[in-house]
Amino acid sequence: MNNNFKSTFSKTVVSAAAASLLTATFAGSFAAADDSDWPTGTVNFVMHTQAGGSADVFIRTLAETMEPMIGQQIVVINSPGGAGATQMSRVRSAKPDGLALGINTLSHFTGMLTNLNGVFALDDFAWIASAQEDVHIVFSRSETGIESVGELIEKAGNGSEKVSIGGFGPRGSTQNIAISMLENEADVEFEWIAYNGTPDIIAAVMGGHVDVGISNLSALKSFFDADRIQGVGVIADERLEGLPDVPTFAEQGVDIDTGWVQVRGVFGPAGIPMETQQQIADAFHEAMRSEHYQEYARNAGVTDSWMGPEEYTEFARRISEVAKGELEKSDD
Repeated sequence: MNNNFKSTFSKTVVSAAAASLLTATFAGSFAAADDSDWPTGTVNFVMHTQAGGSADVFIRTLAETMEPMIGQQIVVINSPGGAGATQMSRVRSAKPDGLALGINTLSHFTGMLTNLNGVFALDDFAWIASAQEDVHIVFSRSETGIESVGELIEKAGNGSEKVSIGGFGPRGSTQNIAISMLENEADVEFEWIAYNGTPDIIAAVMGGHVDVGISNLSALKSFFDADRIQGVGVIADERLEGLPDVPTFAEQGVDIDTGWVQVRGVFGPAGIPMETQQQIADAFHEAMRSEHYQEYARNAGVTDSWMGPEEYTEFARRISEVAKGELEKSDD
C-alpha cells in the first residue's frame, strides 16, 4: 500500500495544538444542547471485543469522564463473536435514538469487504465520530527466540516450519493486513491465527500456542511493564514514548507503510438524527480533552484524532476504498 491511508487519515487528525484552539468552540457545546437531542436514559456502548482489549480500555476510560458530564449512566457491553458480527447486529437493530452505540475500529471497515461482505454495509450505520489512532506492535515471549523483525523473517523463510502470528479477526482484518504488508515486503508467508481480542492473543503468545502476536500498546502496556512479553517491532515512524526500547520496523530494515494504523470511533444504527449525532460527537470531543483521558492516552501511546459525523462518514467511504485496494494486492 502507498501513503493513501496516511494522507486520508492525517487530513482529519486534530493535533494537540489545533485541539487547544478548538476548545472555545466546543467547550460547553454539550451542556448548551437541547436535552431532547440525546434522550434521557442509560447509554449502552456495545463492544466487539472482550473486556481488557484496546478498544474496551479506550471506551471505559472515556466513559468515566463522559458519564458525569452528560449526567446519564453509561454501560459498556462486551459482545464479541464473528469478528464483529455479533456487535454490529446489535447496533444495527437498535432504536436510532442515541442510547445504543458501538465502538468501531478499522476492522469494521475491512470486515465489510471480507468475511462480513454482504452481511453489513456502510449505510447500515451512522458513523458519528473518530477519537484516536493506535500503531501496531508485534510481540513475543522470550522462549521463542524471536526478538527482532529479522529473526521473525528468518524463521519464516527457512521453510522448516510455519511461523504463526495471532491477531484480531480473520484474514482481511486490520492487524492481518499489517502482517500481509510484512509478508509482501519480506517475501515470506506466516500462518495467521484469528482471536476475538487482545486478552486471547496475549494468552496464546504466553502459552506458546502462537509464535508471536500483533496488537496495540494500549492493551499491551501492563504486560510490557511486567516483562511478560517483549517487543519485536513497532510499525511506526518513531519509537513509542511508552516503549522506548522497542525499535521500529524501519530501524530494522523493513519498509512497511506506517500510515496503516488502528482507528477507533463511535457508530450507531442508521437513522440517528444529525443533531443527535453531533451532540454525541461533541460529548466525545469534550471528554477527550479531560486530564483523566489525556493521561491514559499518554501512557497508552495513542494519538488523539478528531472527526465529526460528516467527516467520519466520508472517511469511512474513502478508507474502505483504500482497504479494498490493499486486499486486492494481498490476493495477487
